[in-house]
Parts: sequence; C-alpha cells; structure tokens
Amino acid sequence: MGHGFEGTEEIEVPASVEDVWEAIATGPGIDSWFMGRNEVEDGQVKLAFGEYRPTHEITAWDPPHHFKHDSGVEPDGRFIAYEFMVEGRDHGSTVLRMVTSGFLPGDDWADEFEAMKLGGALFWRTLVEYLHHFPGRTARPLTVFGPMISDWDAAWKTLDEALAEKLSGAVEYHRNAHTLGLRTERGMYRFLRGFHGPMIAAHHVFSGDESEQDWQSFLDITLGEQK
Repeated sequence: MGHGFEGTEEIEVPASVEDVWEAIATGPGIDSWFMGRNEVEDGQVKLAFGEYRPTHEITAWDPPHHFKHDSGVEPDGRFIAYEFMVEGRDHGSTVLRMVTSGFLPGDDWADEFEAMKLGGALFWRTLVEYLHHFPGRTARPLTVFGPMISDWDAAWKTLDEALAEKLSGAVEYHRNAHTLGLRTERGMYRFLRGFHGPMIAAHHVFSGDESEQDWQSFLDITLGEQK
C-alpha cells in the first residue's frame, strides 16, 4: 500500500541570503541545525547519524537560490527529497521555503510517518532558530543514543526536571510528543524519541567544551531508571 507525502514550510528570517545558503547547502551549515555530521561534495549530500548513513544526489543547484537533493527511489519504492528556495528581501532579511516530499512503502507506514513528521518539525524549527540567533556561525554536532525507554511520559517528566538544573535559563523553542528543543547562549539542545526506543540527544554547540561523553553520562544517569 504505502503512503506518498509532501509538506511545505516558509518563513522570513533576519539573515542574509548568503548565510541562509551556507546553512542549507554546505556540510558545516547543515551540521549546525539538522542532525549528525554532513558533507556536501561531488554532487552528493552525505549524512552520518549513528548507523544511519544515507547518501542523497543533488538534483538542483543554483546558488544561492535553489537547492534540492533526494535519496533516489529504492527497490521497495521508498523515497525522500528535500528542496530549498531562497529569496532575498530589500530590508536585509530572507524568505526561505522548504519542501519535503517522498514515499513510504508497506502497510505499516503510519508509525514511521508520524515519527518522521514530528522529527521533521523539530529540524525545521531548529533551522529557523539557528537563522534567528546564530547565523553565519558553525556548531559542533553532538549525537548521543541514551537508554531504551518504555514509559515515555515518565521519561520526559524526569528529563524536564533534570534539564531545569543542567540548562538553567534555557529557552524552550519547540516541543511535541516526540521531541524537545532548548536554546542557550552556547547552542541548541535537542531530545528525540528514537523510532526503535532510545532517547536521543542531538545537540548543536557553538561554544564551550562539552562533549558527547558528558551527555552520554547525563542521559544514562538521568534516564537509566526510566526504562
């Protein structure tokens, strides 16, 4: 059966066309808001996020206005594409439009689509947050896979309480049933409900020396009893 999808997001941000293009079409830029580590070279976009390591072909490249890349159609019909359109405004801001489209195969597509949609909302909001507060800067992506969770309501409550101390004064910029995004002067801190059960931390740090090991310890200690 399967399910085709397409979604569009559009926003005006207080960043230059050049800064927006850098964010969406270069490896260091994508590192600063999406997930994992990214490379844009030789007509491809490569992502490394744990064991998830897809390669997309660039199908539109018109700097600094139009960028598109996609996974190609897999044997089972699975497909995803990301398209970005960038338009400058006279007063120095930029309009960014993003279209996400694709196809999920099988009769059990609904859970995967929900997870992808809720995760995608976090990534878009992080990009918007980045272009408002950190344009032109490059983050260190920190990716940690924490404990497996069975009671997510309890896990989110416990995490909220611990983060109130660890990230005191942080601004919450996004929350939905599967994700949480917080911003400080140092960076953007994100937590995701992993599709196969773990709590995932996927942060973007612009200053300071905190490490993936630091956050691994935090998640293991905080959520180790919330399985």
